[in-house]
Amino acid sequence: MSDYQQLVKTRLTLLVVFSAVITYLTANTGNPINWFDVTMLAIGGFLVVASSNGINQIIEKNYDSLMIRTKNRPVATNRMSVAEAGIVSTLFGIIGVAIIGIFLNQLCGMLALASLIAYAFVYTPLKRVSPISVFVGAFPGAFPTLLGWVAYTGHISNEALILFGVQFFWQFPHFWSIAWILDDDYKRAGFKMLPMYGKDKKSALQILAFTILLAPIGFLPTLEGYTGIVSGCIALVAGIVLSYYAFRLYKSCDNKDAKKLMFASFLYLPLVQIAYLIDKI
Repeated sequence: MSDYQQLVKTRLTLLVVFSAVITYLTANTGNPINWFDVTMLAIGGFLVVASSNGINQIIEKNYDSLMIRTKNRPVATNRMSVAEAGIVSTLFGIIGVAIIGIFLNQLCGMLALASLIAYAFVYTPLKRVSPISVFVGAFPGAFPTLLGWVAYTGHISNEALILFGVQFFWQFPHFWSIAWILDDDYKRAGFKMLPMYGKDKKSALQILAFTILLAPIGFLPTLEGYTGIVSGCIALVAGIVLSYYAFRLYKSCDNKDAKKLMFASFLYLPLVQIAYLIDKI
């Protein structure tokens, strides 16, 4: 069970499911909540993300064994065979997409499938090719908001794209701060995760630039009249705070400031998403 939890990255997967479910609830226009749909979204979403993570570990088996952070993963250590991980990941993916497509709607199912393919077969191989992988990976990383919205409404609207944008741009300070801290580990496996290939002022400046964009983007739901001023101010302040930590990283280029940015990013997304939901209620 421990190996399977590591294969599907349970905690990370649950965070993704949280994002999809909270967006579903935010899309609700005041009607009684269909808890069956919420349950299907949570189960289907969990299985799709679990499948993506499993395929990721199969593809990166030989590279995971080179990194301190990942060398004890079940596939990397051969505690779990590639065949077993492949069968489990494939079944999870098929069942997850089927649950979402059948019990919610076809568009939602197609988005789930696109997310799985983009993460497992596009983002994963790109990590050793170019830092653009983080940009590419930000698309499937932000798909949970679209899944949640489309699960409720059946279509992609301007509001859905705005919420997608918030989660899309949040990923840059989040993943780049992690990449900064783990740069030496990533280099052992040949992963090119930082924007300018290294821990320097140019990379830090790009991290700062993308982080600053979060402040106005987080305020967009309020400007569009979709949520109230309270959540807009919370998102704006949260974006400014995140930008402050990104600026400190730019000034120092130090791991300590990268860690502060990373922890601040962990708080940003759930705080802002919960604020949007409560403000709309």
